[in-house]
Amino acid sequence: WDFVSLNTETAHMTTWVMSDRAIPRNLRSIQGFGVHTFRFINSENKAHLVKFHWTPKQGVAQVVWDEALKLNGKDPDFHRRDLWDAIEKGNYPEWELGAQIFTEEEAEKWDFDVLDPTKLVPEELVPVTPLGKFILNRNTDDFFAETEQVAFSPANVVSGIDFSNDPLLQGRLFSYTDTHLHRLGTANFNQIPINKPVCPFHTNRRGGFANHEVYKGKANYEPNSVDENWPREAVQDKGAFSSYPEPIEASKLRVRPESFADHFSQATLHYTSLKKHEQQHIKDAYAFELSKVKDEAIRQRVIDRILVNIDEDLATYVANELGLKPSTKPENKKQSQVKTSEKLSIDAFPAPDIKQRKIAVLVHDGSNTNSVDAVKAWAESENAVAEILAPSSAPVKSKDGKEIAVDGRQNGEPSVTYDAVVVIDGDNLDTFKADGVAKHYVLETYKHLKPIYLIDDKKALIDYLGIQSDDAVFSSKSFMDQQDDFKLAIQNHRLWSREDVVAGIPA
Repeated sequence: WDFVSLNTETAHMTTWVMSDRAIPRNLRSIQGFGVHTFRFINSENKAHLVKFHWTPKQGVAQVVWDEALKLNGKDPDFHRRDLWDAIEKGNYPEWELGAQIFTEEEAEKWDFDVLDPTKLVPEELVPVTPLGKFILNRNTDDFFAETEQVAFSPANVVSGIDFSNDPLLQGRLFSYTDTHLHRLGTANFNQIPINKPVCPFHTNRRGGFANHEVYKGKANYEPNSVDENWPREAVQDKGAFSSYPEPIEASKLRVRPESFADHFSQATLHYTSLKKHEQQHIKDAYAFELSKVKDEAIRQRVIDRILVNIDEDLATYVANELGLKPSTKPENKKQSQVKTSEKLSIDAFPAPDIKQRKIAVLVHDGSNTNSVDAVKAWAESENAVAEILAPSSAPVKSKDGKEIAVDGRQNGEPSVTYDAVVVIDGDNLDTFKADGVAKHYVLETYKHLKPIYLIDDKKALIDYLGIQSDDAVFSSKSFMDQQDDFKLAIQNHRLWSREDVVAGIPA
């Protein structure tokens, strides 16, 4: 925070770090953005600038702050487990690859520099053009070999893609290769199976640690006269990389460009484009994080130099939470030509269904087998996951004397790992009321704004637990009565209007 307070160019990125984007529901619901500007070169050697986007077909979703903290402690492997389980069940995560494509002449008319990696291109200026899709349809056989040894690099491009003069990108083009030398221990990282091209090609590399290739010939240079001038660099019409011949009239200086000097207009654009509940989450996140900063001068500087220039209401709220007051007025900052951008809000990317959503089904001895079967059948028909949770891992006895197999314990599979809860009816209401874990399970689900279905006799828990009926709390004689409404509530992810109500819930 000392660094942030002294470097106002951090303002925009920090609003994203403090937003709900930083606490995703799972890896399947993350939207990806290319920080850098690249180039597309067509067959006529004409160039366009591009920004890449990865948009999850599952929709974008987040958790609430309290939930994120509990997930970290109760299941540190939650995100990897969720991704693995979805792939194993055949609910393959899918992203659409798109690009914002524009000319340099168009970019020059905008009020920001597209080569500044702290800036984005609002979709109101350039919509995203779909290009393809990316589907994760197989889990790794060996996590180390297939994941830990991957050598990602922005320099790994195919013919037709080139680089812009984005200074951070130019640094990364060098630094990623340098990092691989240290992280993977050899210059031959391109010979590791996960990094090896499907189509073999010649290089000038020879020897070194972990060299797997057996090369024939004497030369690894060009030109040479001893091996018929092989290996030699391919030409452009054979698919080789060729730099775009960009005309340049400029001075080469080690300075921040004046065109990068606008540090606040897009931070304000991001904040004001969000829904009210998203803005409140940013306010609370700043207040929480800055409360951990013990140096009051740094806290004050963040408020006076950063937050005031993003949004005065944001600065005032955070200052009040910290027992401070803003001591400066906003700078006479540049105003963004786009005032709000719809796609900056998570709400712009709703889920199309409830595929792979997880539903906790709470049972005790005396539960109704028919209701359990109905919930499981419904979840299966929707490609959702219903898991039966009991006080222990042992099967429970239903009210008709049958055994109900369970998938886990209620205190071992916490509510934060599920998207909704169903409490099964039966001859066991008093048993439920005496079970502190089960009561906490429902209260915590309610506090985290998730859907709850209380079947038949469990409707009494609404008054008993002090929760309020709303658009995501359901109760009926039979699960089938409101299953469509329950599905819609799960698909909507959270009931944000409940946030003001749950402040008094002790969960």
